[in-house]
Amino acid sequence: MPDTGGAIRKWRICGGAELPDGGLGKRFKAEWHGVPAAGFVVRWGGRVHGYLNQCAHIPIELDFNEGDFFDLSRSYLICATHGAYYRPDTGLCLGGPCKGARLTKLAVVEEDGEVFFLPDAPVR
Repeated sequence: MPDTGGAIRKWRICGGAELPDGGLGKRFKAEWHGVPAAGFVVRWGGRVHGYLNQCAHIPIELDFNEGDFFDLSRSYLICATHGAYYRPDTGLCLGGPCKGARLTKLAVVEEDGEVFFLPDAPVR
């Protein structure tokens, strides 16, 4: 790993305008504890949220159609395979086979009209 001088690495995911509120999300190549992983970002309530693309029930990707993470009401993230549904802002499973579990949150930020993944930043 190259020396970044203590700076936090930022990986560009997409332009902020590419994430409509409650619309299609963007998948991206992430890193979780140093291991390559699939991630995704969505915009909900005006804010960008990022998670590992992995259902809390069984480690399978949530979207059947690429980027289609929301249910029909555009209120919840949903696993296309199991029907588990999650709060978009916290990743908490509200119903389905993993009720009470959570999606794994990733550190993402929107700056200057661009959305970035911060692989080294702690998740808040």
